[in-house]
Amino acid sequence: MERSTRYTLLVHLPHGHSPGAMQTALLEAFRGLPAALKRSLTWDQGAEMAHHHAFSKASGMPVYFCDPHSPWQRGSNENTNGLLRQYFPKGANLSKYSREDLDAVAAELNARPRKALGWAGPAERFSELLKNDPNTPCVATIC
Repeated sequence: MERSTRYTLLVHLPHGHSPGAMQTALLEAFRGLPAALKRSLTWDQGAEMAHHHAFSKASGMPVYFCDPHSPWQRGSNENTNGLLRQYFPKGANLSKYSREDLDAVAAELNARPRKALGWAGPAERFSELLKNDPNTPCVATIC
């Protein structure tokens, strides 16, 4: 999730959630984003980010970790996780969902008005962010 606009990207993990699979999926997901939007990544203490040094080197993004049992350090992410539970119940087998399923959920979340954004949707704010920065090329599916 992009912090200032709450824009959500959901990453499909067809090969499991091992550290290598996570690194590959994240690098692919962030590949098309402008450098200005790839300043850092904040993660919880999950083992799937065990290759964070390699990810940082490949992406140019530093990875920060929250303190254990400190969800308030990632408040917007925790809120988004709650919204995702409306689509994917806790404990659901996420491997049965396709990339298209995840894209559809992300599109719904990104169109949903948010009080924190003055009742605009994350997609609207993200598009504005891209258009207002002359050094930021538009991502074809967003602008």
